[in-house]
Amino acid sequence: MRDRDPDRGRARRAGSRWRAALIALALAVPLAALASPAQAASSKACENGGYRLISSTGAVVARATDREVVTTVPAVTLGATFTVQGRYNQFVVRASDLALFDYAFTGAANRLDMTGGRFTPVWESKVPDHRGLALSSAVTVQMEDEDLVISRTGTGLSMKIQSKDCAQGGIFQMEPERGDGTATRIQHTLAPEAFYFDNPNFRARQGQYLGSECTSVETGPPSRFCVRVSPRVNIGNDVSSRFVARDSAQVADRVPQPECNTQAPVTPSVEHCGRVSVWDVASGGRMGFVTGEDSVEVANPPTECTSDCQAQNQVRGRLAVLGFPFPVPAGSRLVPPSAAPFAPITGP
Repeated sequence: MRDRDPDRGRARRAGSRWRAALIALALAVPLAALASPAQAASSKACENGGYRLISSTGAVVARATDREVVTTVPAVTLGATFTVQGRYNQFVVRASDLALFDYAFTGAANRLDMTGGRFTPVWESKVPDHRGLALSSAVTVQMEDEDLVISRTGTGLSMKIQSKDCAQGGIFQMEPERGDGTATRIQHTLAPEAFYFDNPNFRARQGQYLGSECTSVETGPPSRFCVRVSPRVNIGNDVSSRFVARDSAQVADRVPQPECNTQAPVTPSVEHCGRVSVWDVASGGRMGFVTGEDSVEVANPPTECTSDCQAQNQVRGRLAVLGFPFPVPAGSRLVPPSAAPFAPITGP
């Protein structure tokens, strides 16, 4: 039957269009809401940050200022190991190979603090295998505000550490380079207080497309700001509800650990152990880690870089941030802590 009241018909059609718009908006919410900016890493996380280099005897050999400082320090002055002490994070460096030990957040106050004001150990060690090559030069140090670059060379080998004294963000990386162009294997071991886990928030949305440019969770289309969700291995602890981190590789491949899985096994497994990860880093590539929101962001892999790669905060308010549960469920934690030793690296 035809509607005899034209105003009533127009109202009904307008109502239908309004309902359709509401439905479309509701369908878009899971994509847009997740892509809204939260507490992305920023200069706020680095407020008043700055490092001091302290020799094995306790002497301060370099200190950051608001102007760039470039200095060359004889290795004997630093000692076998030296401390990098910042406002927000600290670690120890072994001079012979630029391996890292005892990386921790200090718990210093900051509006983007993840630690709850607690001293928070993260890494027991990050140790490169230079396969017989040695660093023999003096140690070059570049410092300005929160930024630090430490580098050293030897015959057929150079090694660089870049770090930022910030409360969170993309704040650390190692960059090995070999004259023969082959890869360097780096083993990461977490502090006893920390653990790797298969983030259940990512597992729950695996295969979906998320980000500000997505029009469909099923088809995307994929782009810089529309990224398909894949399993995510993060780092957490049991004391800081906001602390989260992840390994971040650029031109580097993680060596699978098939003996390891989540405590409640999942398929496909990420083949990752609970405290140890092993990486083969291309000559000139880098191996770092990111913390805070950057580590639970659904982003494309970093672009390849094998020369003067920069450790930097990645502020991308248009990407989805999935977060993580706290406490991390026992079933999502990766076990056992480590696997059998790997065969030495032989290829490029």
